[in-house]
Amino acid sequence: MKLFVGLGNPGAKYAANRHNIGFMALDRIAADHGFSPWRRGFQGQVSEGRLGPGKVILLKPETFMNLSGQSVRAAMDFYKLGPDAITVFHDELDLAPGKCRVKQGGGHAGHNGLRSLHGHIGEAYGRVRLGIGHPGHKDAVAHYVLHDFAKADQDWLDDLLRGISDGAAALAEGDAARFMNAVSLRVAPPRSSTGEGGGVKAGAKDSGARNPETAARAARQADAPAAEQAAPDPRSAMQRLIDKFR
Repeated sequence: MKLFVGLGNPGAKYAANRHNIGFMALDRIAADHGFSPWRRGFQGQVSEGRLGPGKVILLKPETFMNLSGQSVRAAMDFYKLGPDAITVFHDELDLAPGKCRVKQGGGHAGHNGLRSLHGHIGEAYGRVRLGIGHPGHKDAVAHYVLHDFAKADQDWLDDLLRGISDGAAALAEGDAARFMNAVSLRVAPPRSSTGEGGGVKAGAKDSGARNPETAARAARQADAPAAEQAAPDPRSAMQRLIDKFR
């Protein structure tokens, strides 16, 4: 069993804040993977379901960010889980908007939610760091994280959340590389061509490679102008005109 924790603040006032991106990630996973309706539990909101072969508990603490550790500790004790079974989704100022990184253990870097978790369960839990960018000055951080995402952020935010949902089963199975690949396919999809000047579009059939006869015919057509230039017509203009009306 795994426990996925999203960090944020409860209530409609905070729902669209940058600080609540952890809640948003869990909401997307729950909706896309048919998890149970959210219910109250462990001083938060809980939803249960399966990702791949295993059971996963989703938890959104409602203790407010600074006391998130209380809720997580209660859930850990109830399910008899260790820190290695926990993955926390949280906002990350030190990553550009839309970036995502997976990390196991480490410091809290001043994040109040992580600071609370450190105090209640230690630092060995896993994290999914979700980039929201930095306002540029430390005095502006509090206002920035407690402010809603801008309209201009909605496209990358939606791509990021969809990618997290796409890769959630891999993350639950401990395959961080496959999880990150799923996220990358959403936020930075492959280019539609192999290069400049009309390469083969992604998903399109390369008929020459698949059908030798077609390839040979195309090659003959491509070579035809060169053959004509190599063997110019020896007839005079008058002879060509006579031959035309024969």
